[in-house]
Amino acid sequence: MQENLRQALEIFIARQAGAERVEISESKLLTGGAVQENWLVKGQIVGGKHAGALDAVIRTDSPSCGVAVSHNRAEEFALLKAAFAAGVTVPEPLWLCVDKAVIGRPFFVMRRVDGTAAGHLLVKDERHGGNRVQLLEQLGMELARIHSIRPPRADLDFLEWYEEAPALHAVNRFRRYLDSHSIPHPTLEWGLRWLERHAPPRGEVALCHRDFRTGNYMVDDKGVTGILDWEFAGWGDPLEDIGWFCAKCWRFGAKAKNREAGGVGDREDFYRGYEKISGRPLDRDLVRYWEVMAHAAWAIIAIQQAERHVSGEEKSLMLALTGHIVPELEYEILTMTEGA
Repeated sequence: MQENLRQALEIFIARQAGAERVEISESKLLTGGAVQENWLVKGQIVGGKHAGALDAVIRTDSPSCGVAVSHNRAEEFALLKAAFAAGVTVPEPLWLCVDKAVIGRPFFVMRRVDGTAAGHLLVKDERHGGNRVQLLEQLGMELARIHSIRPPRADLDFLEWYEEAPALHAVNRFRRYLDSHSIPHPTLEWGLRWLERHAPPRGEVALCHRDFRTGNYMVDDKGVTGILDWEFAGWGDPLEDIGWFCAKCWRFGAKAKNREAGGVGDREDFYRGYEKISGRPLDRDLVRYWEVMAHAAWAIIAIQQAERHVSGEEKSLMLALTGHIVPELEYEILTMTEGA
């Protein structure tokens, strides 16, 4: 981190923490985060109620323009605060800065949590996350706590509100994008028509994480240490998150029947944890519908990501390669809806 940015952060944190001064001794850009940047900062807070070791993460926008549908940092900070208050295991949100004069971009400061979030490691190495039954029960419980956040919420009034069924709202949003895209995707259009015809009616609406999956939660050798990446959260059908977590496209290659929950274990363990906190049974048949929706949603996102590279907006091998998964997702949609 450049010296001027380090000094600006020290001044900002000192003011927010009511400290005499802040001394940042270490800072480094963390890996991951195609849309946002995460910087680890360590040091000391001298004076004030936060006096002691500084061990935090600075979350700010990536220099690229990012994804249009993602929340800005002020909105993500509000979501993190709501989740923290609801008892969700998240990094504690500390301070928000929307003044670009400080480091050139809005950012917020949150406590660092230990562990790993690498999906390929969690699927292949059971030393990460501890006992798999307990891990999935814990993840189910975390998701149920997220879904306990219900509208109306003045602190979350930036979230889009709509009156139609959440499934139909998603289908219409995806269809508008495909209609404006220069390349036709008839298989996805067919999948959207299937989703439209089988869409469940509007029921209880809750806060959906919308990217609750292996790779977006931190674990140590005992279990979950933090639920990450809230930039796509919004009001929706709670089963949307259940289907996303269990969808084949987010299992990191785990093919066994007893690994259908995020590639790490049995979905019934995940369901059990969810039902323990929510107090009501899950509609298992409807979960399959939302798994089809997950593949359609990921395909649309993959097309958008590839377009950022192809258009020259952001040259990136990762974005270019993301576009190559679309046929696989289309095949899965056809397979799941065959004969339905």
